[in-house]
Amino acid sequence: MAKNDKTNVMRLLDQAGIAYEPFWYDAELTNAEAVARALGQSPECLFKTLVTESDKKEHFVFVIPAGGSLSLKKAAKTAGVKAIAMLKQKDLLPLTGYVHGGCSPVGMKKPFPTFIDETALITDAFFCSAGRRGAQIRVDPEALAEYVGAEFADLTED
Repeated sequence: MAKNDKTNVMRLLDQAGIAYEPFWYDAELTNAEAVARALGQSPECLFKTLVTESDKKEHFVFVIPAGGSLSLKKAAKTAGVKAIAMLKQKDLLPLTGYVHGGCSPVGMKKPFPTFIDETALITDAFFCSAGRRGAQIRVDPEALAEYVGAEFADLTED
């Protein structure tokens, strides 16, 4: 992918008038912390998008710092469900349209309840996937949350 190619995420944000800055890196990197290093950023600024499934087969999206781990207990409580588990990797593409390492909270096949870790509010811009391996965007977390209908919550393991 050429660095000037726009991803669907970028096109959607352009259509919505949401400012972002694109960043590119080696698409072979799938570990969020390695991606942060490749971009010259702290892992606290780079967020990963995780998709989960409740005990009732409902799906939820959680956006958390690259260096953090999703607390399934906090996630379930935040989503208002009894139990929650990570979605199986083989189910990610058919459900969301995204592959592992390129999942974005923007532009999934259908909207899912989305929650962003409250630490995103510490900065005026954070990084998340641009919807393809090798591409990230830096965007205002509040503007992104408003666009995808996300809420902010404490989501990571202490």
